[in-house]
Amino acid sequence: MDPPIAREEAQTEGIVFLSAGMALGTTAGFSPGPLLALLISQTIKHGPKEGVKVAFAPMITDFPILLVSTYLLIRLSDTQWILGVLSILGGVFLVHLAYTMMKTRGVEGTVDKEVPYSFLKGAIVNALNPHPYLFWITVGAPTIIKGLAGGLIAPVVFVGSFFGCLVGSKVLLAVVVGKSRSFLTGRAYLSIMRVLGIGLLVFALVLFKDGLRLLK
Repeated sequence: MDPPIAREEAQTEGIVFLSAGMALGTTAGFSPGPLLALLISQTIKHGPKEGVKVAFAPMITDFPILLVSTYLLIRLSDTQWILGVLSILGGVFLVHLAYTMMKTRGVEGTVDKEVPYSFLKGAIVNALNPHPYLFWITVGAPTIIKGLAGGLIAPVVFVGSFFGCLVGSKVLLAVVVGKSRSFLTGRAYLSIMRVLGIGLLVFALVLFKDGLRLLK
């Protein structure tokens, strides 16, 4: 059996990593960004179920980013050009999404007739957004490496709490937006879609700027 002091230290470390994961995950979930804008637009156009699908996209895209970022942090010294290329590609995709939103003419009935592809869109947006890469390289991967010094429990707690709060907060947003969807018709709906489209264009410009800066 482990000595009482060792068990107390392990419990304290677990609480620290749990708290860090919850705080970072919740912050990421509620922070404005391309994925949040897409979640809101898909919920408004197709209902909360499609918004929830967008919310779960980071569960697929972030794990490879997590693993690769940890490896790059250890093995590579210069990854700026990779982030730069991804940033520019992400900007192009966001311009396309913005164009689609801003040409919307309205929604009749309960759902849009077009196939939403919400999960796929969410995965593409998140995979081409450099911010998850920057997060895992600068914050997530170092935290995981630090936790590995004491075993696997701390990193598992950190990653689990992070994704739980990240996805949970976005699911909550999709449900809230879905409940108010009945009020978002006519001019109100069109205005919201225009604003979301403009917001994506702003994010696209930021990604282009980041990409060019990283490629210098």
